[in-house]
Amino acid sequence: MEYQIQTNGRLLGFNPPLVMGILNATPDSFYSGSRQQTEKQIAERTLQIVSQGGAIIDVGAFSTRPGAAEVSQADEMARLRTALSIVRREAAEAIVSVDTFRPEVARMAVEEYGANIINDVSEGGLTGVAGVPLSDRREGTADDATDVPAMFSMVAKLQVPYILMSVQPTLRDTLLSFAHKTEQLRALGQKDMILDPGFGFGKSLQQNYELLAQLEKLNVLGLPLLVGVSRKSMIFRQLCTTPDEALNGTTALHAVALMKGASILRVHDVREAVEAVKLVEAVRQFEK
Repeated sequence: MEYQIQTNGRLLGFNPPLVMGILNATPDSFYSGSRQQTEKQIAERTLQIVSQGGAIIDVGAFSTRPGAAEVSQADEMARLRTALSIVRREAAEAIVSVDTFRPEVARMAVEEYGANIINDVSEGGLTGVAGVPLSDRREGTADDATDVPAMFSMVAKLQVPYILMSVQPTLRDTLLSFAHKTEQLRALGQKDMILDPGFGFGKSLQQNYELLAQLEKLNVLGLPLLVGVSRKSMIFRQLCTTPDEALNGTTALHAVALMKGASILRVHDVREAVEAVKLVEAVRQFEK
């Protein structure tokens, strides 16, 4: 399917699929190779993503790995302000996504730094941050009177594309949740949405592979799909290795995801993912 989204007056297409490079402004991301904290590290990573063919830079300042330390909203904002100012300096025209579950952080990133996309791993405030349900906190949760997640209202107000991730365990649950939540978003006036099935979030090892095997069924929702499997535990646990040894497995699953309709790959290793896209596209041109 042909998809396009609008971001800051620009149309962004997904044919061929795009690669989103991860820039973690954190000290404790699960893959040590993705941690960038100093000005030099952030600048180098920004230029690396762009030079290797990454179409989107995804900047995060709150690790969502199991057992990660809590980060206050103030600290998350401070980390993001540092990182985003460097990214904008080094790659002013880059499409920047901000990985956050907090509405006020999203507002800051868009209004102060022109962030193009909000990437929310909490399914609008449901779960998935540091292994602790967001419903146990007040930040980012729904308005009790309307049952509309606060993040939904914020992105609709900001009018930036929104990546909605699922923490549901099965394809059926994921489809039902996506259908309900995209309806809520559309009712608020949100136009541009991308769906992320949430590999590694709320799913067992087996459920991750069951979902990947049926990924093309999510195309019924008529929205672009983002797949984030890069160096995750579903790879290194299956292979009995480590995140550092998971590049080959990551590339293999990227090829599967692309063949099943992924529009965006969110990755640590940009060059390898860009090559996977090129090779899969070379095969797909001969499909009938």
